[in-house]
Amino acid sequence: MLQLNRVLLGNTVIVWLASATVAAVLAAAFFLGRSLLLRRLSGLERWKGTGAERCATALAARIHPLCMAAVALSLAARIPTLPPGAARPLHLLGPLALLAQAALWGSATIGFWLEDPVRQGQAQDRAAATRAAVVSFILRVALGSLVLLLALSLLGFDITALLASLGIGGVAVALASQNILGDLFASLSIAMDRPFEVGDFIVIDAFLGTVEYVGLKTTRVRSLSGEQIIFANTDLLKSRIRNFKRMNDRRASFTLNVDYATPPEQLERVPAAIRAIVEARDRTRFDRAHFKEFGEAGLVFEVVYFVLDPDMNLYMDVQQAINLDLHRWFRAEGISFAYPLRLKPGLSTAPRLRRPLRAISSGSWKQRWRRWAVSPATGCPSSQP
Repeated sequence: MLQLNRVLLGNTVIVWLASATVAAVLAAAFFLGRSLLLRRLSGLERWKGTGAERCATALAARIHPLCMAAVALSLAARIPTLPPGAARPLHLLGPLALLAQAALWGSATIGFWLEDPVRQGQAQDRAAATRAAVVSFILRVALGSLVLLLALSLLGFDITALLASLGIGGVAVALASQNILGDLFASLSIAMDRPFEVGDFIVIDAFLGTVEYVGLKTTRVRSLSGEQIIFANTDLLKSRIRNFKRMNDRRASFTLNVDYATPPEQLERVPAAIRAIVEARDRTRFDRAHFKEFGEAGLVFEVVYFVLDPDMNLYMDVQQAINLDLHRWFRAEGISFAYPLRLKPGLSTAPRLRRPLRAISSGSWKQRWRRWAVSPATGCPSSQP
């Protein structure tokens, strides 16, 4: 008993033993309570499986042993009389540990409600992964900043002056890193507004490709030729973006040039024939076919129809089949397609170039020129040598 009443560092041995016993009991109680809580919540999660039980289980699993031990030590440190230099840090250890534990719970909650649903259904909605990553990052930064300010307040720092100095420094940092901050907010805009998603085929100015990744600063697009194109998010939102993935159908338009020698009776049958050929194809919707104008090379028919699927390969297959059917029908009807004047068969300027040179090269060139000249009766060059 004399040893228990012995004073050691300002407190008797029994006081120190009581403090150590309280710390051990509290730590054991915390650990046992955490274990029982996890077991109970895991059973409820397997039984019901709703979001509330899964969230509670995730929060219980994030209870950190060091935080529990720090709280137990802080409570036990109030039993003995300690000098101010040692008492204040030990007394603040518990609130700081609780703040750290709250930060862990907040981070776990953000991850549970934002990232876990995306991770489970990522194959169905790849754009949700981008939105969840951006929002989760911003919320975690905000949570960490709040916890840090509260911790500094507990340690005795003047938060008001600190916030004022941080405000001035923040303005300087913002001015120095405005491009980075602009890309960050642009990524948030992309995540919220969703002008495109991962996997979409987009066209930006002269660049086109499939979106592979949307980050906090850049967006990466895989081009058709294979290389990866990297855009800054701010530059991307300033551009005109064409999203082909969100096409409901694809509009097709083309023209046909028919020979001027085609009789009007045959020309009247052309629009109906084109309509029948287009409507015979699956997944198409005919719009119109008209004799549009008298062109330089021929009679111009304009055709417009829709392919009820945005797939480019399907569109090309349908267009090819329609072209082949049109060619067969025109050939069967004896209707000729028109050629540009310079491509018409049999029309050549080669004789006009050779004959004058040959006439000049030998004999009386004036006589030969007269014989070669255009015949008044036919309007064509003479056939005499």
